[in-house]
Amino acid sequence: MEVNVHQWRREQSFFHRLLQWLDILDPTTLLASNKEIENALTLLQGSLPSLKETVRDEKIKEALKLTLSSIHPDTADVLPTIFRASAFMPFATPLVVAMLLPHKGMKPAVFWQFLFQSYSAGYNLVNRNKTTCKDEKVPLKQVLLLFGAVTYTTCLGVSPQFVMHRYASNSPVMYTVFKKILPVPVLAFASALNVAIVRGFEFDKGIEVADKNGNVVGVSQLAGTKAIKETALSRAVLVGATVTAPNILVGYLQRTNFIRRFPFGLAPIRHIMTAFVFGLMVPFAFSLYPQTGKIKRSNLEPLIQSATTEEDLYYNRGL
Repeated sequence: MEVNVHQWRREQSFFHRLLQWLDILDPTTLLASNKEIENALTLLQGSLPSLKETVRDEKIKEALKLTLSSIHPDTADVLPTIFRASAFMPFATPLVVAMLLPHKGMKPAVFWQFLFQSYSAGYNLVNRNKTTCKDEKVPLKQVLLLFGAVTYTTCLGVSPQFVMHRYASNSPVMYTVFKKILPVPVLAFASALNVAIVRGFEFDKGIEVADKNGNVVGVSQLAGTKAIKETALSRAVLVGATVTAPNILVGYLQRTNFIRRFPFGLAPIRHIMTAFVFGLMVPFAFSLYPQTGKIKRSNLEPLIQSATTEEDLYYNRGL
């Protein structure tokens, strides 16, 4: 792993990861130039041996935040601005709100679903584990996987609305199922599937695993599978909670006197709630699993088991 500062993150508890993500997701880091980001990385590499002791230094703290939000841990390359960690919330939030609008027709539903899944696919691709393809350009197979991920997940995401418009308009029960209940698991699964398809190369090629000192021990498909599963689950939790919470709130508000008197107030409340829950869930979902994942040597391939005596090995989970 190129950015050894990420070794420092592997032993953090969920609470510490959450606090760190709240700091890293600061959108003001998007204003930093590539030169400032590279200088921050150089500063950290120079102070790495004593990073745990110097992290209280304000200059080091700012460099750490900027590096973790803007640098890919496997290649040390500066990430494209719109796909940095701190860009996810400001770019994805309006897409999620628009995607969950009660569209009257299928065209706007498909359009916004397509935009959200496209952004998600791009984000998954840029932030994937790159230990086995550091110097490679995106191959044709990866492009096809990217296109397939967007196509499949878009169709899956709009399927409840399609069925509702086509078949369930005259049935209150069917309307409730396809409008309020089914979108939750469907959109959560679509987000997880997006991760799995885009990062399919990690299933096939595997990813590098390293010891506690950062020395690469080997390439493991099992570690790649674990990394994808963890990231896919975190994305499913993020989207599933974002779809669920506004539905619960709206269901409650519809029974209040205020909404009965001012029914037009329900729509903006729904949109604000969607944006709020999504923003709240992003650091939570990113914190579910460590960015530097850990796997037991006994759970890896025999070739890797015979290459080291370390009990625990580490890998970049991706984001």
